[in-house]
Amino acid sequence: MLVGSIQEITRHPVKSFTGEQVKKTKVMDYGLYGDRSHAFKDKDGKFITITQVPDMVRYQASFSGAETLNAYPELKVKAPNGKVLNWGGAAFQEEMDLLLDREAEAVVYPPAHIPFGAIEEEHILLVSDASIGELTKLWGSEMDGRRFRHNLVLSLVNKTPFLEETWFGKRIIIGNGVELEIKRHCERCMIITVDPSDSHKDPSLLKTVVKQRNNHFGVYASVLRTGEIRLGDQVFLTD
Repeated sequence: MLVGSIQEITRHPVKSFTGEQVKKTKVMDYGLYGDRSHAFKDKDGKFITITQVPDMVRYQASFSGAETLNAYPELKVKAPNGKVLNWGGAAFQEEMDLLLDREAEAVVYPPAHIPFGAIEEEHILLVSDASIGELTKLWGSEMDGRRFRHNLVLSLVNKTPFLEETWFGKRIIIGNGVELEIKRHCERCMIITVDPSDSHKDPSLLKTVVKQRNNHFGVYASVLRTGEIRLGDQVFLTD
């Protein structure tokens, strides 16, 4: 059954940095190509995220070049002041030392396999256009979708808000055969309170999600069949 199409594809090359919207990408067995492939860990081996350093969200990471399984394309990071830095370069390291303000290790997972744990919950996070629209109404303020750090936005044929939450245990097929299993709710945390544009915190959004949605927004999916997806690809629901 046709349920919609791909409206937006977003990957986050650096965990907790703002991601990049792309027109097409590979879906790997771990999720979107290069998603959360680069990250920082503290001295105890735990990921450093927006939770500890809200200003991480003000840095935007993007790949520049073709996707290959041997090596990632060049990774560029745009700082809040507009300066573009190369991952691993001296200027980048100096910027990160100031940003993180703690002992930190940069880690990079290979393109062919990112271990479960970098994304932490599941392979892919998706939401629908109808759900974003409804939550915007419930919150009563203009919504920046980047707060939710989703990978896919589906444009639904049936514009019923939160329709994707009725698909648990079912599969969706995208484009030329990419197959995902819809697993469960995404339970939200303080990260959605952080405005990606200036890192200002507004707890009212999380309070709204807790009160109106039982702290659920978006659904997790696991990859069953890999391939390539593009904007506009049709999405079919199957048992």
